[in-house]
Amino acid sequence: MSPRVPSIVLNSGTIVPQLGLGVWQADNDETEHAVGFALDEAGYRHIDTAAAYGNEEGVGRGIANSGVPREDIFLTTKLWNSDQGYEPALKAFDASLGRLGVDYVDLYLIHWPLQDDDRILRTWDALEKIAESGRAKAIGVCNFEPRHLQLLIDRGGVVPAVDQVELHPHLAQQEIRTYAVEHGIAVESWSPLGGTSNSGWGDDSKPNVLLTDPIITRIGDRHSKSPAQVLIRWHLQSGLIVIPKSVHESRIRENIDVFDFELSEQDLSEIETMDDGARVGAHPDELNIGAPE
Repeated sequence: MSPRVPSIVLNSGTIVPQLGLGVWQADNDETEHAVGFALDEAGYRHIDTAAAYGNEEGVGRGIANSGVPREDIFLTTKLWNSDQGYEPALKAFDASLGRLGVDYVDLYLIHWPLQDDDRILRTWDALEKIAESGRAKAIGVCNFEPRHLQLLIDRGGVVPAVDQVELHPHLAQQEIRTYAVEHGIAVESWSPLGGTSNSGWGDDSKPNVLLTDPIITRIGDRHSKSPAQVLIRWHLQSGLIVIPKSVHESRIRENIDVFDFELSEQDLSEIETMDDGARVGAHPDELNIGAPE
């Protein structure tokens, strides 16, 4: 039986399961197996990938070989920065559909805000055209700060449905979350468990310590749950969309086994004290990753 994962209605009217499977840093074969297991055995109905991950083919194979109809799966992919711009974005989207082996995605995201506002706007024009065609049920962005979001809103047209950002108890992103609520934008957490022990890659980033943090482990002991389950539950109770990554069957199953307990007000207050702004990735203003020449 599939767990009863709650859903969020996006500003596009699209319904997204609040908990999904991320596949960053997994190769195609690992991804195919993880997606198939998540769908058929663990009850997931939400898969998040990106062109830059290099595993869209594996996601597509996992979906195609699963016993779950395509229309029951919420599928996200992302436009990499080297393909930003109007015509390049349209071509890149077609290429992503081809690698995925599908004729539409449920959510298409700009992966990173280039330090080039004009190009961002041209890219958003392309995403609006894609959404108008019905080949993306919703469109949004990743790693956009409030000023980037305001750039799109001031232009008029479609408001991003989602802003996917690094978010965990050390980086609670209150400014972005407040802005998003005010403008009807859903916030989705990447690296929701704080990344891996060696994942720091920005100038001010540091490796993840959340899974061994005494506050998180103590709360887990109270509920007989793992630190990862406590962290996922925090995202869910915070109204966030959360996509923990794993290719291990036991962890994929564990990460969705979070609907038989709730964090108390005491738990939430203790976690709130952990917000110190520490990142495992780069700040969006710090790197112009993959920018086209």
